[in-house]
Amino acid sequence: MNNEITTKELIAIVSASISPSSRGVGEASLSPQFKIIDVRSIEAYNGWQLKGEKRGGHIAGAKSLTAKWLKYIDWIEIVRHKNILPENEIVIYGYSDEETRKVAERFVKSGYPKVSVYNQFVKEWAAKPDLPMEKLERHQHLVSANWVKELIGGRKPATYENDKYIVVHSHYRNRDAYLSGHIPGAIDMDTLALEAPETWNRRSPEELKKALKDHGITADTTVVLYGKYMDPDNADDFPGSAAGDIGAIRNAFIMLYAGVKDVRVLNGGFQSWQDAGFKISATDAPKKAVLVFGAEIPSKPELAVDTPEAKEMIASPDSELVCVRSWPEYIGEVSGYNYIEAKGRIPGAVFADCGSDAYHMENYRNVDHTTREFHEIDEIWQKNGITRDKHLAFYCGTGWRGSEAWFNAWLMGWPNVSVYDGGWFEWSSDPANPFETGVPEEYLTSGR
Repeated sequence: MNNEITTKELIAIVSASISPSSRGVGEASLSPQFKIIDVRSIEAYNGWQLKGEKRGGHIAGAKSLTAKWLKYIDWIEIVRHKNILPENEIVIYGYSDEETRKVAERFVKSGYPKVSVYNQFVKEWAAKPDLPMEKLERHQHLVSANWVKELIGGRKPATYENDKYIVVHSHYRNRDAYLSGHIPGAIDMDTLALEAPETWNRRSPEELKKALKDHGITADTTVVLYGKYMDPDNADDFPGSAAGDIGAIRNAFIMLYAGVKDVRVLNGGFQSWQDAGFKISATDAPKKAVLVFGAEIPSKPELAVDTPEAKEMIASPDSELVCVRSWPEYIGEVSGYNYIEAKGRIPGAVFADCGSDAYHMENYRNVDHTTREFHEIDEIWQKNGITRDKHLAFYCGTGWRGSEAWFNAWLMGWPNVSVYDGGWFEWSSDPANPFETGVPEEYLTSGR
């Protein structure tokens, strides 16, 4: 049914497929003929060493296709979306022979004739420092449900060196999302605690300090954030109330800006906790206020850009404003929000394609709401001219989607990334600011 290959054979495939110019970390790209498939969890792919392997990460050029996704009816659509085609020569590896066999069998049943398995990843590939591997640079800030379970169970999960933590269930105007089921011991935090509804920008340093202290958070607290995805509907009065997964990353951004040193996000949010089958609580955990935050706010002011600096960035060849909105918003067909009338985009902004609308980030998420393979996000950006050598300020309508795109770039270790906090809402509120509509000329001529 399928062929098991050796480390020597896989080395030959990788060596012949990856061009010398693409051997940098996070840059390897296999020949279109081959697809190496990593069927471990996305956390293992990103860099977590879950089975005692000597090196974390994945084989250079490999695609992430976790075995967990086999349970989805539209599995083959996920495969095709990743441009894995029947004519490719496929090599599958994971942590166990059973795991690789099951995925290989599904490929064969789906009409993929050239399928091999590699079962020596931990013992041989990861153990040899000269064999090429890649990982997400700040993967430790994107944690799994198992990691959180260890933490709240009183153990010391990998990379946690602290003695105080708080798990935060983020939401917007929706305590019912928290009270209807949350991770045991988690407190709730409304995004309104950290951003002001008048502008949807981050609150003042004084307000942030009070909010963080009221929630028991100091600069030295390890904060683990997650939200609950609840099928946002644009017809609702407050669609963001069902998009707690994006709201959690918005809170993470503001906390990092303020000066919380160790911020983690549960990859996949509450969905990952549910998928793992862990205990769910409905107890309203009390918040235990602290007297001192312990750092000047903002400790990292460079993470946020306001309108004056945004205008300077537009004029600079060394920076880009990156529009993390849907295509209809970008070309001015819709504003994207029931409280924003103006339609259009900031002139010169580069499109980063969030997904369908203001409350979804499909192009940055997997089917189980985990963060998408970082190489694929990088590919979206590269196609649109978004590169790590410039100062980038991500923006959307009011900050949520921009914060999530920023978080991805930050996780990748991109050196100079910010959020333009005001976004389209603030920009369009000033009639003196220029705007554009329609399809930009470069898209018409390039066919993008």
